[in-house]
This record gives sequence, C-alpha cells and structure tokens, in this order.
Amino acid sequence: MTFSAAEFDERYRNITLRLTCSACPEQYDAFIGDRKVGYLRLRWGEFRVDYPDCGGEMIYCHVFGDPLQGTFDSDEQRAHHLEFAKTAIRERLARARLAPP
Repeated sequence: MTFSAAEFDERYRNITLRLTCSACPEQYDAFIGDRKVGYLRLRWGEFRVDYPDCGGEMIYCHVFGDPLQGTFDSDEQRAHHLEFAKTAIRERLARARLAPP
C-alpha cells in the first residue's frame, strides 16, 4: 500500500505508550492502535528503544552518567526522552513505509 507523506504523518502521529514496569527498569510498550511498534527501557543507565519489540532493531539510545539508573530523574527528563522515542519510532516507520494498522 502506498500513501502520501501527509497521509503517513496523520496515520502515525498518535503513538500510545503503555507503562509495563515503573522502576528498575522503567519500561514501556509503544502502540499505534492495537499494533505494537516499540519497546522502551531504561536500565543500567541506558535508555533504549527497540523496534518493533524487545530484542528488535535498536532505533534510539541515550546513556546516562549513572550506570545504575533504572528510572528517569524527573518528569521533565521522562517527557523529553519519551518524545525522542516516539520520534524515532515514527522515523523508523517512515523508512519502512509500512502499511497503516
């Protein structure tokens, strides 16, 4: 299926994150509708996003200074990195030009 860039942006704008573990590691599953499109985890001082699930292609990574960090230090830090994660997922979907869910 092919579609325009505007159609693609509209279909993939709403990524929902579901918190699956709140501490050590803090982790989330990412969905568009019912379709899983990412796994996010902060563990051992590394926040990473795997596509489309745990063990898949790593599409975003940030290493923090504390190698034991398993949660974000603040809501602001969390919001910042979760938004980067969503952007990485959108970019990965755009590269694949996957059909919408």
